[in-house]
Amino acid sequence: MTTHRRTALRAALGTAAVAVLGGALTGDGSRQRPWPSGVLRVATGEPTAFYAAFGHLLATELEAAYPRLSCRVRTTPGSVTNIELLRDHRADLALVLTDTARAAQGTTLFPRPVPLRAIGRVYETYLQFAVRADSSVHAVSDLAGHPVSLGAAGSGAAVLGERILHAAGLSPGTDVPVRHLPLAAAADAVRAGSVDALLVAGGVPLPVLSDLDKHPGLRFLPLAGLLPGLGGRDGLAGSGLEQVSLPQSAYRRSDGVATIGVSNLLVCRPDLDPGVAEALTRLLVLRATALVPDNAVGTQFLDVRSLIGTGSIPLHPGAVAAYRALHG
Repeated sequence: MTTHRRTALRAALGTAAVAVLGGALTGDGSRQRPWPSGVLRVATGEPTAFYAAFGHLLATELEAAYPRLSCRVRTTPGSVTNIELLRDHRADLALVLTDTARAAQGTTLFPRPVPLRAIGRVYETYLQFAVRADSSVHAVSDLAGHPVSLGAAGSGAAVLGERILHAAGLSPGTDVPVRHLPLAAAADAVRAGSVDALLVAGGVPLPVLSDLDKHPGLRFLPLAGLLPGLGGRDGLAGSGLEQVSLPQSAYRRSDGVATIGVSNLLVCRPDLDPGVAEALTRLLVLRATALVPDNAVGTQFLDVRSLIGTGSIPLHPGAVAAYRALHG
């Protein structure tokens, strides 16, 4: 996506948000609401990745709109850790892959279900499985014997990465030496040649991958053909996984590579104060254009048509109240 298209996207989001709201962020004028207050802890992702960028934008907008709210952004390995933080009452909000949120309802990953509620479906990230441009690997099935990093331990990408290898007929740790490195360490390992491929879920282009694309150069493996093997017993419905193409302008050799898009949710525990959940939801709608990180050229949601599409994760009652007030 070009800069012009990204600008057009933001303009379209802003127009839709303002048209739907037709009123102030803090209320529609028909009822008086106390402004939310207190400390809100937001679990995001790795410092150099998309989740953290979004989290900092969200914190800035929240504190500007609601001066009595203090928003603390916590960087983490990613979705699995974020759900654990919510479960353990060490975070109030979290960004998670829809696929990981679905797993939290009771799977081998989370044997004891973790109750979650959604504020909204906020955007879509891309699975990016990169090898050096001069690599002999052209498909995931070619990775046998090649050491790979599948994302930091505790990330949703790490879980999806192992499923991707299985879908390609490979056994992680047996056919493919697997490491779970934070993104910056994985990039260093690719430069050093100790890792032949890395997987990341994020916006495009990611600055860390852009740097690698300059030197030593990257090529991206097609993943879309493996989608049917990722659904598990419940299939792909509600997983937030779909086929997408890497934008031509994202990296030098990304032109049209068919990969997998993963929708992302802003979630909380069911006991989040309804007033806070309502305020968050109104912010997501009205301030949509301010919540898209500058480096993101992939498909972004953050509009009034898709925020409510949270799949099997029910909306928080405060979010429901806000959407009903805004949508009629």
